[in-house]
Amino acid sequence: MKKRSLFKKMFGSDKIDDKKNYTQYKLLSTSTSTFSPWDGNVYNNDIVRSCMRPKASAVGKLHPVHIRTDSEGNIKINQIPYIKFLLRFPNEYMSMQKLLEKMMNQREISGNSYAVIKRDALAKPVGIYPIPTSPAELLEYNDELYLKFRFRSGKTMTIAYSDLVHLRRDINDNDFFGTDASDALKNIMNVIDITDKGIVKSIKNSSIIKWLMKFKSVLRKEDKEITVKEFADSYLNIESSESGNIATTDPRYDIEQVKENSYVPNGEVMEKYERRLKNFFGVSDEIIKNSFNEDQWNSFYEAEIEPVAKELSDQLTLKLFTKHEIECGNEIIFEASSLEFASMQTKLNLKEMVDRKSMTPNEWRRVMNLGSVDGGDVLLRRLDTGETKPIDEKEE
Repeated sequence: MKKRSLFKKMFGSDKIDDKKNYTQYKLLSTSTSTFSPWDGNVYNNDIVRSCMRPKASAVGKLHPVHIRTDSEGNIKINQIPYIKFLLRFPNEYMSMQKLLEKMMNQREISGNSYAVIKRDALAKPVGIYPIPTSPAELLEYNDELYLKFRFRSGKTMTIAYSDLVHLRRDINDNDFFGTDASDALKNIMNVIDITDKGIVKSIKNSSIIKWLMKFKSVLRKEDKEITVKEFADSYLNIESSESGNIATTDPRYDIEQVKENSYVPNGEVMEKYERRLKNFFGVSDEIIKNSFNEDQWNSFYEAEIEPVAKELSDQLTLKLFTKHEIECGNEIIFEASSLEFASMQTKLNLKEMVDRKSMTPNEWRRVMNLGSVDGGDVLLRRLDTGETKPIDEKEE
């Protein structure tokens, strides 16, 4: 059976790398130009995943739109077919929603996430593919930046930075790369992991020895085993026991019940570490449990989602368009209805915006999760809110 290669689909061939004479790009803050993500399986922890899921889902629901602002400041949605299709289906394997979710997850853990832009012979973008979190080295060739990735399959690929959508989180000491979450999460994850394992081990140990038989004379090993089995069958096996609730004494041995001293972690201490983890990812219990109100969602959206939407907008604008096209007003913006989780009263109050030429009827209907209507894309204005004229013009 013939095998297809995702590597070839993304980069055009199965060759390992080209033979250009790249030089390492030197940074100011460090002697190395390489970024190596942490090998710890942070994503496998249920608390970490529950913290990341709301952010990835919210970013995945952002709606990318190609707009163009003319010289007079008028904004129009630019419906170039290949851009419109690319922003909805970046590649044949996933929608834009899943692409954004994957990049967001990688950004949260490693501090960096990448997607490569595939272009045709005329340099027109025809696909966007996410790149797995991999060690990357910053290189230079003919005054142009490149990133050399080393994938887990053993293959390497050097990609022009102008063809990479690069999202970064907590960029600080390094001049170019975002900060990996390993150092910040290491202690917290160790405490949570050791506690979980300790609870499991305590439960297992508690079921090993329940009773201790102290024989008053020296017996053969076989006699001890027979006596222990008789006691267990008579008094510890509920199904086969015929003695009911009555037990007899035996002068040959004394019975002592082993006291359980299982360690149970302090609930307040565990809650403290979980809260620290949630604070690191910028989520609250209400956001994680989907029990938030309108104000809580708006605060979360403005603090955690809007910065990512701005970063995505800048990256896609810079990498999909030429400098001349950007100067002509072309850009990619990410729309999101922050009113999606607004209260019904807030949504109903928006009707005041419809008859004041601020929202179209169809925009208001989308907030209410209703379908569009014919003629609903026209801005309306009440007669008593029309434009006013200066007093001198009225007198004339």
